Amino acid sequence: MTTPITPIWKQDTDLDRINGWNTNTAMEVLGIRFTAVGDDWLQGTMPVDHRTHQPFGLLHGGASVLLAETLGSSAAMLTLDPEKELTVGLDINANHIRGVRSGIVTGTARPLHLGRTTQVWEIRIENEDGALVCVSRLTMAVVPARVIGTNVK
Repeated sequence: MTTPITPIWKQDTDLDRINGWNTNTAMEVLGIRFTAVGDDWLQGTMPVDHRTHQPFGLLHGGASVLLAETLGSSAAMLTLDPEKELTVGLDINANHIRGVRSGIVTGTARPLHLGRTTQVWEIRIENEDGALVCVSRLTMAVVPARVIGTNVK
């Protein structure tokens, strides 16, 4: 018997709203889109094309990290009341497992730790066949909203 998952989100998880955060950012330029949300995960996609290639025609590792940080940091923000708390990145690492030349990659962010002052997220990025491309771990600091302010709505 499985235990039902309690949703972790404290904000509206409407995908149109969350995708609005990408306007006029690196995420918009690279074509990153939030595509699905569950009780304890956030998913998004990124095209593998001229915008995300390195010189040898493969998905650039930095683009994978940008997708991972986008998913993890956005998910982290959704777990907080932005009137009281915000998150900022402390550390990210990535292991690049498999090259990708074209298509779409999909990343899924899931929490490993949701603490009072830090959060740790694992982001798995897969190709269109479901094969693992990159696995990343992102650590976020939880800070009072008054410290940095926000324009995220």
